[in-house]
Amino acid sequence: MKLATRMSSLGTETAFEVLARANALAAEGRDIINLGIGQPDFPTPENIVEAGRRALADGHHGYTPANGILALREAVADDILKYRGVEISPERIVVVPGGKPTMFFAMMMFGETGAEIMYPNPGFPIYESAIAFSGAKPVAIPLHEDNGFSFSADEILALITPKTRLIILNSPANPTGGVALKSEIDKLVAGLDAHPGVAILSDEIYSRMVYDNLDHASLLAYPEIRDRLILLDGWSKTYAMTGWRIGYAIWPEALVEGATRLCINDHSCVNAATQYAAVEALRGPQGSVDHMVAAFDERRAVIVEELNSIPGFRCARPQGAFYAFPNITGTGLDARRLQDKLLNEAGVATVAGTSFGAHGEGYLRFSYAASIDNIREAMARIRGCL
Repeated sequence: MKLATRMSSLGTETAFEVLARANALAAEGRDIINLGIGQPDFPTPENIVEAGRRALADGHHGYTPANGILALREAVADDILKYRGVEISPERIVVVPGGKPTMFFAMMMFGETGAEIMYPNPGFPIYESAIAFSGAKPVAIPLHEDNGFSFSADEILALITPKTRLIILNSPANPTGGVALKSEIDKLVAGLDAHPGVAILSDEIYSRMVYDNLDHASLLAYPEIRDRLILLDGWSKTYAMTGWRIGYAIWPEALVEGATRLCINDHSCVNAATQYAAVEALRGPQGSVDHMVAAFDERRAVIVEELNSIPGFRCARPQGAFYAFPNITGTGLDARRLQDKLLNEAGVATVAGTSFGAHGEGYLRFSYAASIDNIREAMARIRGCL
């Protein structure tokens, strides 16, 4: 069979490969602690599960509008007003099966041969993969440990060329746990006045997971860029609904029709019962979210202290999401070798920083979506292994 050349440019998400290897070792009888996969270790709250059951019992078994049921889009609009203080029409909201479809749709809209799309590095690996698949040139926005992995507005603005179509931003960030500084966002938005043709995709999937009394700074708060801003968010992380596969994006009015057509061509619609469960997630009690984020905050303190006690490790304090991204250059091992060593010899699954781009060399990603007992045991195994 002769495949299209673009297939060779398609990357992967290494966390799933590590998960498969960890599961294979566990199947052989090995005791594996998985600090690699990026999903909450909490169950979906029962009121949300019950709403999904009720939707099925009530006969919601058929197709829905391609952009999502109106009740859900209205709930999203109310949630945006509550947490971001911005009034958005439900007509600008497109519901999709997870976060990745929005990324792919944006790449399909803006990416082609001769175009450039900027993305954070180290960053979520699908950004670079989807950009390359679209035919565009991926242009890395380097993130640096010395400023908490916040982006530099000056660096981004300096990278813009006449070929730049789209800039991807992610805060709170995967894999670093970094949170963008509001001062840098202000500077970037002001600088983008000189580049009116450049669109922005703001991935804010971890928006409810910020610590140290920080407020989430959303790019949606800047009216001067709303006509070219795509905001990505969803239910997977906030409500522990990774397997339900549901997310949403707020699109500029000029792009809503195109995004909806992409839905029709790609997946028709999101499954009906999940959408009714998602309405309950937004409309129902939020105590489970507060409880989960408080638990992550407690675990964050433990894992940072433990990582900094390991010779050769140096870990900055993450301010969002549920990832720690320690510098491991002091071990003398590169990221991939250390990832494999810890899995095979210590039974601890992590993800090499290079899985998130070339600028991730010298780092490992740890997910602290795990119990404190497992975190402490994993750190003890790592110390013993090294």
